Formats: sequence, C-alpha cells, structure tokens
Amino acid sequence: MDIAKGDILVMKKQHPCGENRMLVLRSGMDFKLRCAGCGREFMIPRSKAEKNVKSVIRQAES
Repeated sequence: MDIAKGDILVMKKQHPCGENRMLVLRSGMDFKLRCAGCGREFMIPRSKAEKNVKSVIRQAES
C-alpha cells in the first residue's frame, strides 16, 4: 500500500474521540498519525495501520 506524508487515512475503527480520519505525519516501518478530531498524535506499526485502513484521501499535488 502506497501511503505518503500528508495523506489522510479513513480508518475502519474510530478514535476514542469519535473521528475516523487520521493525517499521516511520518511513514516508514511505523506511521505517525494525527487524529483529525482531537489532534492527538500517536505511532502505529505499518502492518496494523494497513490492516485497519478503509480508504486513503491523497494530498493535492501542486
């Protein structure tokens, strides 16, 4: 799965705040994500993140 910095991931499960969209801050073996609802940042392993992604909203390229 091709996920880059700046993409928005729509997850299958919601964050405890109720939002299911996450902004990708860093990608690699782990993803650093920021919740679009409450702004909390967290790290998640790539394998777990890719399994829980419903769709990817790409960053507009200029």
